[in-house]
Amino acid sequence: MNKRLGLLLQYVVFLGLGVFLVWWSVRNLTDDEVGQLKGALRNARYLLVLPAMVMLLLSHYSRALRWRMLMEPIGFEPRVTNTFLAVLLGYFFNLLVPRMGEVMKCTMLARYEKTPVDRLIGTMVAERALDVVCLAAVIAVTFLLQTRLAGQVLETEFGRMGEGFKGMGGLQGVLLGAVVAVGGAWLFLQILKRFSHIGWIAKTRGLFLGVMQGLTSIRHIKRKTAFVLHTLFIWSMYLASIYVGFQAMEPVSHMGLNPSMTILSVGSLAMIVTQGGIGAYQIAVQKSLSLYGVSAVDGLAFGWLLWAFQTILILVAGLVCLVLLPLVNRKNA
Repeated sequence: MNKRLGLLLQYVVFLGLGVFLVWWSVRNLTDDEVGQLKGALRNARYLLVLPAMVMLLLSHYSRALRWRMLMEPIGFEPRVTNTFLAVLLGYFFNLLVPRMGEVMKCTMLARYEKTPVDRLIGTMVAERALDVVCLAAVIAVTFLLQTRLAGQVLETEFGRMGEGFKGMGGLQGVLLGAVVAVGGAWLFLQILKRFSHIGWIAKTRGLFLGVMQGLTSIRHIKRKTAFVLHTLFIWSMYLASIYVGFQAMEPVSHMGLNPSMTILSVGSLAMIVTQGGIGAYQIAVQKSLSLYGVSAVDGLAFGWLLWAFQTILILVAGLVCLVLLPLVNRKNA
């Protein structure tokens, strides 16, 4: 009962925060700006959203193939169809309850492939660990590609602390980024070690150690080159879906690679903040595009467009998978 109550409270908090952020993002809009927001969404070229949705589906399929590679070292080779459907269901359940998807996709696959769930949990941890590293790499590359812009943002937020970044680029930016990353990682580890007696820090340390354990398990993969290529493909499709999405809305159709990288970095973090990223994702996209001169209304409209087609894709695919998974496995039931 306590566990169910905890899940319910978690759901209410995450969803409530999302609803609050939606209200907060539109609270100061005038009637004219509300009209502009609706007009931007109404006039969007929705047919151009379809290629972006296909790219996301391809990334999910590639993720399923990569997940199978993580299972090979433990002697488990599930059917591709079941693995793909389980991955889509994982995203679907994550929309319903925070972090429920990882458990559900392992449970569903184990049910139809006749294998213990606990054997799949380790592969899920390894996959999540890799995603953390990949997102950190995307953020680092985004920063290094836009050192001057990053300096301007830091200068605006922290005054003179950011002035030195504005003139940096090339090797200077790479070296600075490396120093900051190594120094930050060392400081983070020292804090975890020094204050491990504190409850929430102990949990953070446990999570960090779990991530590291998951990453080390990747060394047992048989087809390492294919695994790396799938990882690159997954994140390339994420990036490409944003880039193609720009073409669906006239005010942002001129945006290129750098804004796409920024949205991918900030938007991925925003997806963790609230239930399905609602509210947080739209604001993240709006704030990101404001760095490139896009108006607040157009940025918010594009944030809603991106969030909507990603969410609709997962909802529809998830419902279809709930029907398909028992059907494709009825002979083995």
